[in-house]
Amino acid sequence: MNAIPDLDLYQKTHGIYHGGDLAAARAAFPNAPEPWLDLSTGISPIPYPVPALDSEIWGRLPDRGRLRRLERIAAERYGAADDATVVAAPGTQALIQSLTRLHSASRVGILGLTYGEHERVWREAGATPHVVETLNALAEFDVAVVVNPNNPDGRLIAKQALVALAAKMARRGGLLVVDEAFMDVMPPGYSLASSSSSAAVVLRSFGKTYGLAGVRLGFAIATSKIADKLRAFLGPWAVSGPAIEIGCAALADEAWLGRSITELLDRAAALDQVLLRHELALVGGSPLFRLAAHRNAPFLFSALAQQGVLVRRFPARREWLRVAPPRDRPALVRLSESLERAREAERKH
Repeated sequence: MNAIPDLDLYQKTHGIYHGGDLAAARAAFPNAPEPWLDLSTGISPIPYPVPALDSEIWGRLPDRGRLRRLERIAAERYGAADDATVVAAPGTQALIQSLTRLHSASRVGILGLTYGEHERVWREAGATPHVVETLNALAEFDVAVVVNPNNPDGRLIAKQALVALAAKMARRGGLLVVDEAFMDVMPPGYSLASSSSSAAVVLRSFGKTYGLAGVRLGFAIATSKIADKLRAFLGPWAVSGPAIEIGCAALADEAWLGRSITELLDRAAALDQVLLRHELALVGGSPLFRLAAHRNAPFLFSALAQQGVLVRRFPARREWLRVAPPRDRPALVRLSESLERAREAERKH
């Protein structure tokens, strides 16, 4: 094994580096064995069982009434006070980009190292993004962005603190964007979705929790005024008919979600034991991803990739690796054996 500690080809394939890009991984590591074991995303390895869909759904435009039903179910699932404030969209990424068109800003504050698309879209919209280290520092910006729980370290901000920040933003005519993409699997009481603040927009992801990222479905929870603007900007038929039906079924299935969270916690605990056994330090995470640290993390990333195991690395924090819980026991064993070989190669390097 000839792992290269400073290999950057994988990250340079695209301007913004994301997990889950197997095409880029194959280009950077063409001799890696197939199939790849992709542990680089925060998408649940436990997919919701997709219900049988009426064949007519594929041949007609999405029904507006069914879309409203989806938004009502989402409002109940997320605890929103009024379903009129819930907007369904083709993924939260579409909402992140839409907000830059609906709210003018010159200065945008983003809390900590987090999901890079927030900084990118505001910069491309002409704003000047600033990454800050404390929640209090966000109050001075036109737009404040908080990812809660944070990706990649799982940091959780108390709801009361966000309510207070939203009140400060409202007094200045600002906007607080709270990205709750991973909130479904966290303990209750942290979500801002039930808040009635005039300055807050909450984003919720469907695909991550339900293991169906390809469905492309997400939600914004905001004031009626902002919600109406988002609907108008997205236009008619933004969410596909199949996504509407799958979303209605999954979001209403509380029993499945409870079982899934329990299983995810068990898988995350098993993954922790593997990481610790191979002398990686646990830094943080959530049930959908674990953040580990190692002094030779770039070497380990390359050594794992050469074995067809893809994890997430961070150019800004070279000692970090983010690893998702494997989908089953054989996948966990493969990760453990690959880590053992990677560590052996590291000791010989």
